[in-house]
Amino acid sequence: NAVLVSKRQEGNPVLKHIRNVRWQFTDIVPDYQMGPNTCALFLSLRYHLLKPTYIYGRIKELQRAFRTRVLLCHVDVDDVVEPLAQVTKAALLNDCTLICAWSHEECARYLETYKAYESKPADAIQGRTEEDYLSKLTAALTTVRGVNKTDVLTLGGAFKTAAGVMRANMQQLSALPGIGPTKACPCKMHLSCSRTELVAIHMQSLDTLTRRHSEVCSV
Repeated sequence: NAVLVSKRQEGNPVLKHIRNVRWQFTDIVPDYQMGPNTCALFLSLRYHLLKPTYIYGRIKELQRAFRTRVLLCHVDVDDVVEPLAQVTKAALLNDCTLICAWSHEECARYLETYKAYESKPADAIQGRTEEDYLSKLTAALTTVRGVNKTDVLTLGGAFKTAAGVMRANMQQLSALPGIGPTKACPCKMHLSCSRTELVAIHMQSLDTLTRRHSEVCSV
């Protein structure tokens, strides 16, 4: 249960910073293997400037052996625009996940994290949403660019429910303090796309109110 390291990485300063998981040298095609289906190729931008075709050859050697192929790029030059654009293109064209790090320590942390989360489910790193009505409404609306939690309170105060927010027109949204035309347009577009989710939130609020009413009546 260790990060497998290619012998070609011997002498790479990244290795001395891998302290939170075990690692060992072995004969593998990628530079690092963090799991059965996860590997990484290491590339220094300085080295890329000297040998720009190197990374294409290394990616080709992987063939289709790994589901997750990480291109771990150490940004160690000052002028990054052109070389980073080239590396990004190489990653995109070859179905690789590009991760940029600005120090050997940061490179090591990424490798450790991939190994540590090797067998963890996706929800282990996903944010958790509270189950109450306001939290769900906040989670749905703050995905709109520029809309924050204060804006959600403003929308909720003005239109009371998720259904009320959905029925609001551009003029009504624009008139709200903190919303205005700048946020109203993307907000309205998002509400149209997220109608199903907001209806579900609205139905949950109705269910909560009905349950509370029943509890009061039974007292």
